Amino acid sequence: MSDLFSNRITRLPRAYEPERAQDALDAVFDVAKPVRDVMAGAAGSAPYLHGLILREADWISANIETPETALSEELRRIDALVPDQLDVGLRTAKRRIALLAGLCDLAGVWDLHAVTGALSDLADHATHAALRSHVGTEINRGKLPGQTQDDIDSCAGMVALAMGKHGAGELNYSSDIDLICLFDETRFDPDSRMEARSAFIRATRKAMASLSELTGEGYVFRTDLRLRPDPSVTPVCFAMDAAERYYESVGRTWERAAFIKARAAAGDLTAGAEFLATLTPFVWRKHLDFAAIQETHDMRLKIRKHKGLGGALCLEGHNVKLGSGGIREIEFFAQTRQLIAGGRDPDLRVRGTCAALQVLTEKGWVDAETRDILTQDYTSHRELEHRLQMLRDQQTHSLPKSDDEFDRLACLMGQSVEELRRDVHARCLRVHEVTESFFAPADDDRKQVELSPELQAITERWTTYPALRSERAQDIFGRLEQQILTRIQAQDRPLDVAGHLDGFLRGLPAGVQLFALFEANPQLIDLILDIVSTAPHLAQYLSRNASVLDGVIGGSFFEPWPSVDSLKDELSKALAKAGDYEVALDTSRRWAKEWHFRVGVHQLRGLISADEAGQQYCDLARASIAALYDVVVENFAAKHGTPPGNGALVLGMGSLGAGRLTAASDLDMIVIYDAAGVEASTGKRPLAARAYYSRLTQALITAVTAQTAEGRLYEVDMRLRPSGRQGPVATSLASFKTYQRSEAWVWEHLALTRACVVAGDARLAKLVEAFRLDLFQSRRDEAVIRQETSDMRKRLAEAKPGSTWDPKSGAGRMMDIELLAEAAALISTSLSQDIYAQLQSGVDIGWITPEEHDVLCETYRLTWRLQSAARLLSGDRLDPAAIGFDGRAFLLRSTESERIDLLESDIKLACEEAATLLDAVLARPVPKRA
Repeated sequence: MSDLFSNRITRLPRAYEPERAQDALDAVFDVAKPVRDVMAGAAGSAPYLHGLILREADWISANIETPETALSEELRRIDALVPDQLDVGLRTAKRRIALLAGLCDLAGVWDLHAVTGALSDLADHATHAALRSHVGTEINRGKLPGQTQDDIDSCAGMVALAMGKHGAGELNYSSDIDLICLFDETRFDPDSRMEARSAFIRATRKAMASLSELTGEGYVFRTDLRLRPDPSVTPVCFAMDAAERYYESVGRTWERAAFIKARAAAGDLTAGAEFLATLTPFVWRKHLDFAAIQETHDMRLKIRKHKGLGGALCLEGHNVKLGSGGIREIEFFAQTRQLIAGGRDPDLRVRGTCAALQVLTEKGWVDAETRDILTQDYTSHRELEHRLQMLRDQQTHSLPKSDDEFDRLACLMGQSVEELRRDVHARCLRVHEVTESFFAPADDDRKQVELSPELQAITERWTTYPALRSERAQDIFGRLEQQILTRIQAQDRPLDVAGHLDGFLRGLPAGVQLFALFEANPQLIDLILDIVSTAPHLAQYLSRNASVLDGVIGGSFFEPWPSVDSLKDELSKALAKAGDYEVALDTSRRWAKEWHFRVGVHQLRGLISADEAGQQYCDLARASIAALYDVVVENFAAKHGTPPGNGALVLGMGSLGAGRLTAASDLDMIVIYDAAGVEASTGKRPLAARAYYSRLTQALITAVTAQTAEGRLYEVDMRLRPSGRQGPVATSLASFKTYQRSEAWVWEHLALTRACVVAGDARLAKLVEAFRLDLFQSRRDEAVIRQETSDMRKRLAEAKPGSTWDPKSGAGRMMDIELLAEAAALISTSLSQDIYAQLQSGVDIGWITPEEHDVLCETYRLTWRLQSAARLLSGDRLDPAAIGFDGRAFLLRSTESERIDLLESDIKLACEEAATLLDAVLARPVPKRA
């Protein structure tokens, strides 16, 4: 039969070691002489193939003459593997198909496309079998909510994207396989997605182990998952929507090029194909993208420099993949042209390199002669690469360095050494000449700033950081580096500033967008240096949210602060445009971050005081909660009907209610509702009123605190609600009134003096405010209030004694003074939530003298400034020794002090005096009112 292996042989390897050749022939039986000649040459030159023939002698003898059938049967056998057969079965299949493909390649029975296709098919089937088995285990364990036995074959929505040569169906003979593992989060309820994510991560790790672990049976494929977004910080398997957001926001040119060849190879192929379709705008830009030429050229130069592949062509040790005139040159040549024009011409969106060269010629982007040269040389390079790897199953692309090994390689190629060297040398020169003229590199004449050894040591680390891992980021940063270093050296303490900038760069997950922003707006460099050298906490925040810098170049960044209503209206409009609920949550976070950053920068640069910053942080929080509350209610009502009765409101407590927050404050809140006798909602899925408002409150808390792709909006504390943690998360107005009148402790009434409605129904807000006044007026037991306040001060002092640099806890400090202010407001029935106004209410009723008022206000102002600065500088308690020179300078400016030791002394003396006054005031009866 003409299709038998023995009738299709067009070339023969020669045996470098005749003894190994005979050893292999002794193991095979009933094989035709032409086939024996191929096996002898293969085993006699490639130790790896020699071992495979000995191991699979019976199988190869029975199947060699019909290689296509043998391949199909092995792939079907892989598909039928059960979990307890998986690891051994896959390794058996790998040995057999590697041997079959190697012999077909060496004999010319299969062309390059067939060889790489067989290896790629093996990788597809093996990966699917491994994923299916381990995802199935997670389903059987109940770790993938809602998934059943019927979902095992589709891997419950998980897919492995094949990248690089695997994706193109051009897998190397001994290549590892590059995979990106994702799962379709839409198959799971939002509440169960984290559990599903954990299960998929476990399944991925175990599947990769099934493929890559070296056992007595060998291994299947080495796996590489590092092509996923941000591999240093992301899990081995994550949600498709998160991946999509990454590529849309910070995807780089090399990632665009990588996705030219990407395809769904294992798992849920339908979901994988749909995901790749969503990336079309990222990979294929609408306009001609000639910038890709320079970016790709820079990538080539970087690879050569990193691998030490520059200089004159020398065949000994030459890398036929990455070296001059090698495989990667041809791939870049084709891919770059595809990136340039593929956005406008879908016909150019093909995966294979030779296929790309063909269609580029048809479309007029490459001439026919260039196509023929590169196609032939690419094929020859790849065949040579395969033989290098067949020798010892090594993932190598480098030619031998010794004469003996060159002779061995030539025997496997069926050539003489002289012929092999001549062909390879000519090909490399030819490919280099064709491709280099296209990329037309520009000279790099950047000047270097002279640095001290200490500064040099710092800057040498920068290229190792994630933000500078891409060639594009390195190129842009390289153009900025001289400006940055010049500015650093102009600082009073350049080494300190460089050290702080080093920490900022180290924390950046990506740098392309930020560096491009610096390049277009050099004034931002000074701002960054100011931030990193003064406020490491703000710098850390900025490194995770660099997009907030976009707002700095807008005209409104330095305009007067808007009102709360204006802020809420602005956010509400942005949320309305978002459309999707999840998008709205991300939008709220991006919006708040930009404004939050503005407040921090203004405070850092002395444009606003600590008191103004406290008010602005609070305005921002109130506007965020108010706007987001409306979205949550609308989304919830779509499922369960409009809120029954008079609706609900969010009552801000603590610092949120008092109108002063810091850069790191959480939010104290209470939710109160008034069902007004309505028993249930009337939506698609009606709920009893109590359950409705309880679940609505939970939805609001989740909307505010959930960690989305854009981070968390705020932390929320609900412990000030009636009965604390034991009470329901939402309280009816009637229950709230009853509790406050008959069950609440004095401290709860004190806390209520700072309560302020921040979101919800306006009518209900009036009722709550009227109740606050009525409750305060009903309290005539000023002696009890004073005694309970004194007792609380003692309990707090025992629980949190404080320290010199703790402005909040301790005698005479913020919490201590706040308690007296709340007591004054409660006794005087003042509805003001502001601490200074509350202290003034104590003066108005004759309980606090004007002199005492002034001392307490000044002490509170000093400690508040310390607290506000501390949270901006470090995010937590203050350690003056740890915040650096610039941080201490900012602290002194904020507190209007001259030296740290004087500030320490002033705080101690002021708090001691305030504590004495507090003791005296609380021991003093309140004068009778007229």
